[in-house]
Amino acid sequence: MRRLPLLLPVLLLAACGDVGMGAPAPSQPSVRQVLLEPPEQVEALPAQARAELFRSLLRASGAGTADGLLALFPMVQDGAVRAAPAIDGRLDLLDVSDGGEPLVLNLDAALAERWPLERREALQGLSEREAAELVARSLAARWGLRPRAALRVERATGAPYAAAYAEGVLRLNPALLYLAAAPADAR
Repeated sequence: MRRLPLLLPVLLLAACGDVGMGAPAPSQPSVRQVLLEPPEQVEALPAQARAELFRSLLRASGAGTADGLLALFPMVQDGAVRAAPAIDGRLDLLDVSDGGEPLVLNLDAALAERWPLERREALQGLSEREAAELVARSLAARWGLRPRAALRVERATGAPYAAAYAEGVLRLNPALLYLAAAPADAR
């Protein structure tokens, strides 16, 4: 009877599965899981993990999906939701060329969530607003977006996609910014 209280913790630990030094390391979150996280949690990931997640995101953008609603980069064209064109795995979304055609951006929509202006080490010293401008220009050039007016860029924290475009509005998940800013040497 005296042994029962001593055995109880051992049995409880055994019932919980692997514990202690031999337990497997927690796996890296998936791209979809990271997109749902607050940007501060994505920022806290090691640079190597962010770089690997960015590579996974780019691979997934090229995998294609029949249902644009499930795409990581959905866009609405001619009233239909489809996946945006794939993004080249070597593309640096923070390195922009406008091809001689300057694109007017609006990052200050009245009802939209504001882009933070504080500079972040995880964004290569840029603010989220500055990084969002660069990523928006890169995606607009890659996807051939030519809105009639200024391209409105909205912050879409926790959205199940990395970026989405519809009717002159580009919604960027801030997690994409932190993944895209992972140092090139970590990629």
